[in-house]
Amino acid sequence: MKRHPDNPLITPDILAPSAPGLKVLGAFNAGVTVYNNQIILLLRVAERCIEKPEFVSVPIYSFANDKSEFKIINFRKNDPDVFLKDTRGVVYKGIDYLSTLSTIRIARSNDGINFIVDNKPFIFPEVPEEKYGCEDARVQKFSNEFFITYSAVSQDGWATSLATTRDFKSLNRKGMIFYPLDKDVCLFPEKINGRYYALHRPHNEGFGKPSVWISSSDNLLDWGGHKCLIRPRENKWESQKIGAGGPPIKTDKGWLVIYHGKGDNSVYHLFTLLLDKSDPTKILSRADVPFFSPEKSYETNGFFPNVVFSNGHIEQPNGEIFIYYGACDETTNLLITTVDELLADVMK
Repeated sequence: MKRHPDNPLITPDILAPSAPGLKVLGAFNAGVTVYNNQIILLLRVAERCIEKPEFVSVPIYSFANDKSEFKIINFRKNDPDVFLKDTRGVVYKGIDYLSTLSTIRIARSNDGINFIVDNKPFIFPEVPEEKYGCEDARVQKFSNEFFITYSAVSQDGWATSLATTRDFKSLNRKGMIFYPLDKDVCLFPEKINGRYYALHRPHNEGFGKPSVWISSSDNLLDWGGHKCLIRPRENKWESQKIGAGGPPIKTDKGWLVIYHGKGDNSVYHLFTLLLDKSDPTKILSRADVPFFSPEKSYETNGFFPNVVFSNGHIEQPNGEIFIYYGACDETTNLLITTVDELLADVMK
C-alpha cells in the first residue's frame, strides 16, 4: 500500500466559497464513482462564517414556501446565553447550532489524481431535515442510475437520506431512509438473494457503543431485518466507535468491507472485514489491527487531528484500488492498494 506522492490532492484553499460571508475549511470524506469515463468525487465541503470580532456566527438554512434560503445568524460573544461546546458546536438559549455547514460538491478527474471541483454545491439543504447541512456522501450505481446516501443534519440530530441522479446535474430526492440517529450508510453493489443490503451505524447511547449494523430492502427505500454485525473491540484502535466506509467489494473470498474505528485519544483508523458472499450477515474474518492509520503531517495536524476516513474507492483496470480518504476533516487524499493486499490483511 502506498500514499500518492501528490497528497493532499484537494485542499480547502483551492475551493471558492458557496456564498458571500463564508470561508471553506475542508473538502473531504468523498463518495466515489465513475461517470463518462471520469472519476467523480462527491466531496463534503465544510464552510464557516468569516469571523467578526464581536460575534459568534453560524451558517444555516431557513425554509418557507417549499424553498430553502441560506443565511447567517450572529450572536454577540458577550451574550451570557452563548456557549461554545466544541470545535463545531454553538449553543444559544439551549438550542444547538453548528459553526460549520457542509454541502456536497462534485469533483471530476480524468486520471484520478487531478480534480476540478465545482464552485457550487450539488446537494445542499432543501428540506428542514437538512437545516444544518448535508454530509459524507456514498454512491452506488444500479443500472443507469446512481444512488447517493448522505447524512442529513438538523436540530433533530443526524439521519440518512437518499437521492439519485443519472447525469450528476439533476437530482431526484427520495427522502430519509434511516431516521435519527443513524449514519455511515453504504449500499452493497448488487442484490443478494433478491434483496438489497446496506451497512449503517445507529448511535448507541444506552448500554453499548456505536456499531456497524446490516439491513436489507426490496426497494432501497424501506429497510428491515436489522442486525448488529460488529461492535467496537476493547483495543486502542476502536475503543470508542466504528462505522462502515464505502460500498463493499465483491471478491472470490467474499464481500470485502473497509470500515473505520475511533480509538484512544480520538484517533481514527481503517480496518478490513470479510463477509460471506451469499449471506452478508455472516462474518468470515475481521482484521485484528488497522491496515491504515494517520502518520503523515496532513493526517495528524488539521481541523480534527489524527483522522483518516474513507467513503469510497475505485477499482482500476490494472487491478489497483484507489481508496480516497479524508484527513483531519480537511483534505482529500489517495491510498493505492490492491484487492489481494486487502484480502491478505483481513485473512491473516
